[in-house]
Amino acid sequence: MSSASFTILPAIDLRGGQVVRLKEGDPNRQTQYDTTPAAAARRWIRAGARWLHVVNLDGAFGESAAANQLALSEILAEAQHAGAAVQFGGGLRSLEAIQSAFVLGVRRVVLGTIIVEQPQVMVDALARWGAERVAAGLDARDGRIQVRGWQNDSALNARDLALDLRSQGLRWVIFTDIAHDGMQTGLNLSATTALARESGLNMIASGGVSRLEDAAEAKAAGLSGAIIGRALYEGTVDPQALFALATGKE
Repeated sequence: MSSASFTILPAIDLRGGQVVRLKEGDPNRQTQYDTTPAAAARRWIRAGARWLHVVNLDGAFGESAAANQLALSEILAEAQHAGAAVQFGGGLRSLEAIQSAFVLGVRRVVLGTIIVEQPQVMVDALARWGAERVAAGLDARDGRIQVRGWQNDSALNARDLALDLRSQGLRWVIFTDIAHDGMQTGLNLSATTALARESGLNMIASGGVSRLEDAAEAKAAGLSGAIIGRALYEGTVDPQALFALATGKE
């Protein structure tokens, strides 16, 4: 893990085809932003983003996600036009769903619930598409992995699961401390860096970035990237400064 390859990924969380953010993953604590998904993608790419992190929240919650499929297509069109990449997760619970995402133009998929409920799917996905195109979304509360849109406790320890996934050939992890997500209280840097160090995986931190300094600390700690949502949409972080930090051009 090298800070030279640090990447900032703006989050575009989709619910009912709209851009939203949740607090601590709670669907009842939702903020909807006055922007279309395509406009959000265009804005962050123009500011300097080379990757976007898109989440189908309806799919994660097991709800109908038809509106989000259209939104994803529009985001992908913006990204492809600008030469940017999309990392996508939420409700990908079969090899067929993963294949469909790749056909649309997604660069990397993020698998979460399926890792716990049907672990062979992760094994098969890594074998079929390779370790650069498949990531694990490890979402933890007090160190325990949560599934089904963070609504269910799996009783699995994040460290143990990360080590198991590494043995299967996994390279990329998006680690979210749910208690920090959407709260703008800063990353749980100690837990994230400990997981990165113990697992040896490329670790992208998620949940809680509120200042440019949060991203700088993640980069200095040797993490591979950080996902940022609410702080960008609410203007508490300057996007151009953020992407300049990531590329080392500050």
